[in-house]
Amino acid sequence: MAKDKRSKAHAQPPSSTATTTTTTSTRTAKPNWPPFKPPLPVVDLTLESLVEGKVVVLRSFFPRSLCRDYVSFLRELPLVTTPGKPKRGEAVRVNDRFQVDDAQFADRLWTETGLKDALASPDISHLWGGEVVGLNPNIRIYRYSAGQFFDAHYDDSNNVTLPSKEPGQQAVPAKTTWTLLLYLTSSAEGCIGGETVFYPHDRRSAKDEIAVSLETGMLLLHKHGNDCMLHEGREVTAGEKWVIRTDLCVKR
Repeated sequence: MAKDKRSKAHAQPPSSTATTTTTTSTRTAKPNWPPFKPPLPVVDLTLESLVEGKVVVLRSFFPRSLCRDYVSFLRELPLVTTPGKPKRGEAVRVNDRFQVDDAQFADRLWTETGLKDALASPDISHLWGGEVVGLNPNIRIYRYSAGQFFDAHYDDSNNVTLPSKEPGQQAVPAKTTWTLLLYLTSSAEGCIGGETVFYPHDRRSAKDEIAVSLETGMLLLHKHGNDCMLHEGREVTAGEKWVIRTDLCVKR
């Protein structure tokens, strides 16, 4: 089912159409997302760099109990299985997903979790490629079951518009600069495999790979667009990998 991971689609530069990011709007009804309980953050959010300037993590962003609540909730959403045969130039992705435009939930993730404060620190603000204004309202939920994976690919940057928060304020033109992945399961919940693997030299090489293992409640951010590294979501061999996906947005 998987294509040759050395195919032309994967050898193209990061600006190619081998992309995971979409600005496609959807009229899907907004879910009644569970509250963030206990109140967040539950620990001091400390940015840990895995690849300088390109990959960082925030551990224990969600406590394990909240991850369990969210997984139970997400199971009830109308997930759609991604076609095994992608469009030309796209990487092979086999998973179940739900997608919705929900600016309110994106704002909750940004303002009610400690994330805004953690990323606004002056000593790291240069990382994000501009003035950070929030998260992409395009919320994506991914479930990878045994045998599912996301082949090697790049994530594109996209232009988005963040709605105004107050009456009379103008919407904010923005662009995405970093992919945000929140892992809700790991080996602690029986998920085996599913690592996110980065290839710094834009070619698949076991010698150079940087494999990020799943941690329940961990937030992973990686730079995308023209500076995106080739990366993949390894096959899950047992259990389920649940992910909440959005993007960091800067003013344009």
